[in-house]
Formats: sequence, C-alpha cells, structure tokens
Amino acid sequence: MTITDVIRFQKYRYMKIAIVCYPTFGGSGVMATELGIALAARGHEVHFITYRQPVRLALLGSNIHFHEVHVPQYPLFHYQPYELALSSKLVDTIKLHGIELLHVHYAIPHAYAGYMAKQMLAEEGITIPMVTTLHGTDITLVGSHPFYRPAVTFSINNSDVVTSVSQSLKEDTLRLFDVKKEVYVVPNFIDVAKIRKTFVDCRRSMMAPEDEKIITHISNFRKVKRIEDVIKVFYEVQKKVPSRLLMIGEGPEKEGAENLCETLGIADKVIFLGNSNEIDRILCFSDLFLLPSETESFGLVALEAMAHGAPVISSNAGGIPEVNVHGVSGYLSEVGDVEDMVKNALKLLLDDEVLEQFKSNSRAEAMKFDITEVVPLYEEIYRKAFEVKTR
Repeated sequence: MTITDVIRFQKYRYMKIAIVCYPTFGGSGVMATELGIALAARGHEVHFITYRQPVRLALLGSNIHFHEVHVPQYPLFHYQPYELALSSKLVDTIKLHGIELLHVHYAIPHAYAGYMAKQMLAEEGITIPMVTTLHGTDITLVGSHPFYRPAVTFSINNSDVVTSVSQSLKEDTLRLFDVKKEVYVVPNFIDVAKIRKTFVDCRRSMMAPEDEKIITHISNFRKVKRIEDVIKVFYEVQKKVPSRLLMIGEGPEKEGAENLCETLGIADKVIFLGNSNEIDRILCFSDLFLLPSETESFGLVALEAMAHGAPVISSNAGGIPEVNVHGVSGYLSEVGDVEDMVKNALKLLLDDEVLEQFKSNSRAEAMKFDITEVVPLYEEIYRKAFEVKTR
C-alpha cells in the first residue's frame, strides 16, 4: 500500500460499496440488506445488485441504490445463466458508479460471479477488492456437494477477504474445503435500538388471551429445521401450561406440520401465519422461542427473538450456542431430544419470576450483537480488502 493510497483512504472515509445478496426472507439476505442500510447511515454509498429489490429494503435514497439483474430468456438454455447476467451487471454498475469495493454474500453463485466480474474489469485496468461472506447453506449444504465443491473452493480462495457469520461455520469451512485464505468471524447482528423504539405496545391480546403463553417458531420449514420437533415440544408443554403456538414461514414441511397438529388434536392452538413482514411485532409478544434445528450456521432468528425478550429453547448445534447461552438466555438440548426441550421450556413457563429473569437476560445477551458493535467490524474488513488491492 503506497503512502498516497493510505492518505486517500484516510481522507476518503466513505466508500462506494456494491452488495450482492439474495433478496428473500432468508437470513443471509436480511443481514446483507440491514448491513447495507447501516453502512449508508454511516455515510457510505451502497448499491444493491440482485434480481429483485430486497424485502428488507423499504426505501431508497441518496446513499442507497438498487440495480436489478435481468436474465434474458433464451430457449437454448434449459436453466437460464444467472451467474452470467450477474457478472455482466456487476461490471456495468461498477464502471458506471465508480464502485470501490464489492461485498458478496454466499460463495456460489455470488462470489463466483464476482470473480468473473473482477477478471473482466481487470482487462480494462480496473482493480476492485471483493469481500465474500459465508452464511451457511453455501458451505454446509450446497457447497459440500461434490458437484459444487471445486467451484466453492475456487470462489473462496479467489476472494480478497473472507468472513463467516460464526466460529462454527468457519470450522466447517476449513474442514470441508481446501481453503488458503484467512477466514474472519464477523457475527450477524441486530438493531436493538430500532426494536425498542418501534414497539412500545405489542398489543399481545391480538394473538392470545392474557392467561395463555405465546410460543413462537420462525423458519423456512425445511427438513433441517425439524418442524415436527417444534410441534411435539408444544404438544407436551400445552398440557401443563395454557399456551398458543405461532408458526411463521413457508416451506416443504409445513403441510406435514399442519397434519400433525390435526392428529394430535391441537390444531386450534397452533396458528400458521406464513411468511410475514411483521416478524418484529410477532416476537414482541412472544414468551418463548423454539429452534430445534439439526444445524444452524448462526441462528439469526434466535438472536432476533432474544432481542425482543423471548428466551430460546434450542438444539446445541452449529452456531446456535454462540448466540443462545445455556442457562442464561435459554437452554440448549441435543438435536432431537424433545423430552429435554419440554423439560427446559416448562422450567421457564411454569415460573413467571424465572421467565422474567430469562427475558431480561435474553435482551442483555442480544446487546452483544447490536448493530453498533458489528458494523464497524465490517468497515475494518473493508480496510483489509483495500490493503490487499493496493499491495
């Protein structure tokens, strides 16, 4: 890094950053969007590049821009080449807006497309650093498949800086791939101040009578989320504690869960709300959150629940223990141990004083992942990427 580059970077604190992510309800897309919004609020110019405006990106402004990736439909292709369209859009956007740094979320297809864009730009004498953030599925599910492992390994090793959202995911990455790059852990985050400011009155009575506890689960209803375990835990809990279960999300396991509720005779106590933009309001009046997943790279939804004061009953899997502290913000059980999860849930729900203490603990633990603590870590990562570029 030359003296001129150092001076330029110190003077020009605010950067033009392109963020590539999935625009859906999934954790990676939510985090990428919230990160971009936070960076814009700190003065950076942020450009989102994806196939649809991200669901959490409600407003555009002078510092926030959205560029849609169009994929032309050609009969020649059985599967339309999104990576090709994305890399071309990246090249055009970076050149048009003078983007200085590219931050992609997910190794494939985003880091793969980002690398191709970097190569095309290099042909024109333009060098741009790329930060790749690994979120989980790109490593533990898609990436570990033999068909994709070479592409994932290549994408990671050709990123300028690599981050993962948990120590557990970092360890999985190093175990599954021949990674030559340092992997920095930068956890997911939550804007605690926004939560406390937005919901003063949760209007809990909309969902349940005063004498009923509200238990919540949020996911994409895939097999890995162990949706049947959620229903089974609730079934046992409601025998001893008047309660209601809110199930938020859509996915392949939803129909089976609805059928199980009918079989167990608790269909009138379980509300399936589908995908919702009211997650904060739902968590606001939740007394307990269930997350029995087979694996989670981080457990963002658990953090969101904790920030709203909902203790978490979860599996002891993946990155969840890095968020949910056993005996403090909730309890951890081995994957599939429904009996232990029921026992732990009842410890909290049968004693209001204990429940209130755990709610307070949950909020305190969530503060460790507040946006004000984590976003500066990403800014430091960007500085590292900038140094790599100028060597």
